[in-house]
Amino acid sequence: MQTNLDQLLELVDFLNLPEGRTEAVVPFVTLVRRNRPTAMMPGVITPSFCLILQGAKKLHLGQDTIYYGPGDYLVSLFDIPASGQVVGATPQSPYIGLRIDLTAEEIAFVMSEAKINVKPLNRKTGPGAYVGKSDEHLQLLLIRLMELQGKPEPETRFLSSLIKREMIFRLLTGDYGHLFVQRVFMDQQNEGISRAIEWIKDNYNRTFTIEEVAKSSNMSVSGLHHKFKAVTTMAPLQYQKQLRLQEARRLMLNGSANATAAALEVGYESPAQFSREYRRHFGLPPLQDIKALHRLPVPEAFETS
Repeated sequence: MQTNLDQLLELVDFLNLPEGRTEAVVPFVTLVRRNRPTAMMPGVITPSFCLILQGAKKLHLGQDTIYYGPGDYLVSLFDIPASGQVVGATPQSPYIGLRIDLTAEEIAFVMSEAKINVKPLNRKTGPGAYVGKSDEHLQLLLIRLMELQGKPEPETRFLSSLIKREMIFRLLTGDYGHLFVQRVFMDQQNEGISRAIEWIKDNYNRTFTIEEVAKSSNMSVSGLHHKFKAVTTMAPLQYQKQLRLQEARRLMLNGSANATAAALEVGYESPAQFSREYRRHFGLPPLQDIKALHRLPVPEAFETS
């Protein structure tokens, strides 16, 4: 008996995707195909819903390692440094992932229109990303979404926006709905975590103090530490360090810088310190790590889908 995931795969197969990332005709949808396992690729997870249709992935998120496979989805509510790798893929059974971009404004709109009254649990900050299992409702919605491929543009644009709202509704009323509400709640209450994240991303390659980050987000130092770590699984300065190390790794992977140049580019004053922190984070010194990565296919960009 054909499952919903089987039907989704048939719809994707019909598109004859090339390997890599493909922007679908349907707005806000990106598809990823990988024919073999890839190298671990650093990057930043941006707000999105990412479903695996076939294959498997491994994700390093803060101190956590997450494995997820067919029918599992990753939802990110904030920009969070991470490293991702396809671990299950063959030419005969490639990895297939589907990504839908999300915004806090879209979540807030659905909450308002549907009069959904789910409150953040205990008004506490929770994780900014999580993995869940898709149910029949979500899978059927995605089938309808992919069936819009090839339809006239006005029909595709209008109906896809309705389907996206319904998808957000299902996520809001599901097991992790309180996390979606929290994302909107934090924006509306000016909690400052989003501003702190953006400020660090803009300034990661220079030296700054935690007091500067707190000031940029109108938060106390203690409040920033507590809420930032709850959302991103790491402290603000650790977040900066991960951004630095991942950008340096990307520069070396694409051949645009050697270890010393990459270290200086991302803000390290001491190449020796960079090498120590790089090895502690990635498990190998820079040169050995890059050589090992080049033995595996390397995506042209970080892929969360």
